[in-house]
Amino acid sequence: MSPRRLLVPGLLLLASACATTPKQQATAATAIAATPDAGTQDTTKAPAQKEPDAGKKAALAPPSADAASVAQRGELTAAESSYKAQTERRPKDDAAWTNLGITQERLGKNDEAERSYRQALELAPAQQTAWDNLTRLQCRTGKASQAESSPRELLEAKPDAIAPRIALVQALLCQKKLDAAATEAKRVLKAEERNVRAMQLLSQVYYRERKYELARMVLENARTIAPNEAATHNALGLVLLALGSKPTALESFKKASELKPDFAEARNNLGALLNEAQDHAAAALELEAAVQAAPDFVSARLNLGNAYRGQGDFARALAEYQQVLRLAPALPDTYFNLAILHLDAEPKELDTLERLQTCLSFFEQYRSRGGRDERTDDYVKDAKKGIEKEERRREREKREQLRKAQQAEPPASGESPTSGRVAEDKK
Repeated sequence: MSPRRLLVPGLLLLASACATTPKQQATAATAIAATPDAGTQDTTKAPAQKEPDAGKKAALAPPSADAASVAQRGELTAAESSYKAQTERRPKDDAAWTNLGITQERLGKNDEAERSYRQALELAPAQQTAWDNLTRLQCRTGKASQAESSPRELLEAKPDAIAPRIALVQALLCQKKLDAAATEAKRVLKAEERNVRAMQLLSQVYYRERKYELARMVLENARTIAPNEAATHNALGLVLLALGSKPTALESFKKASELKPDFAEARNNLGALLNEAQDHAAAALELEAAVQAAPDFVSARLNLGNAYRGQGDFARALAEYQQVLRLAPALPDTYFNLAILHLDAEPKELDTLERLQTCLSFFEQYRSRGGRDERTDDYVKDAKKGIEKEERRREREKREQLRKAQQAEPPASGESPTSGRVAEDKK
């Protein structure tokens, strides 16, 4: 029987590059990018952005080599200790606070990470990296309104500030306030025509409005200005996919992942397409990298469970789906995929009847949470048929065991097995 199709999460538009571990300096959480509306600016002729002043460069000085190398090896607990020590030695080093936040976020310490990002912004309100990471974290943890209010407060005092306005665009996008997000992105571009981050975010608006050709034009413009921006390539992949160009979309996701190996959203998007192409082994590698970079990334974990299922690895698929349940217990798709996993897989360690009954239970939970996939009724019938078949098999086995037991039962004491028949013959 060919594998049944699972429910898969959509590819991610709001793509933020969560740093695996801080390198050389605070790593920006780049959101998906776009370029300005065709009628707004001629970005190809705009002047280059100014270099940071000396004070800003000093504030973004790289952390110590030892701390960076520890972080690069993935020793996150040791990295956290190193960055904490650095903030204690240099409490006004905003880059150190941002790197500490990135490491804490990788460890799943979201509240502590948020405090570290905020401390960085107290020291350097114009630090784009801290704004990006804080806004992305708040959006991902259900604090989108808070993500919007923080930059607005600062903009009331400093309306010309660029970094908080870009954060505001991110927060508005997170809440699907597309018109407001477009307005704010264009305000940034009016002040800085070559601001690639604002272009990237504006493209998200066009993408969500299904203005795919416009979004593509904006992204290609951003790519011309900054060809090595991973977020631009990831965003372009999504637009190309929407335009029906899957092979080139795949290449864009690959490019984004190569440019920024810890770009969780790009690797998730690449993994999802590889899953669709039935290349589950390659998909698993991409998705494992995605969840390593962002442990609470629900879409990536769900896709990773699908990749493991495609490889026939019941235990690992089950473990990933259970992680998704922990992170997002109300998400219906997880219950559907768990049901399919229990319907099709036949692990030796799991009782068949128990497995199929569990499958039905997951389908019931899927429906109770609003799941409406049209295939559900047929799959439920398949599970019930499987249960009936297994019950009949067990009944036959039980009767056969009983028959064998009766045949093997010894005769009563003092009576030979043939005594009754012999006596009758003598008559």
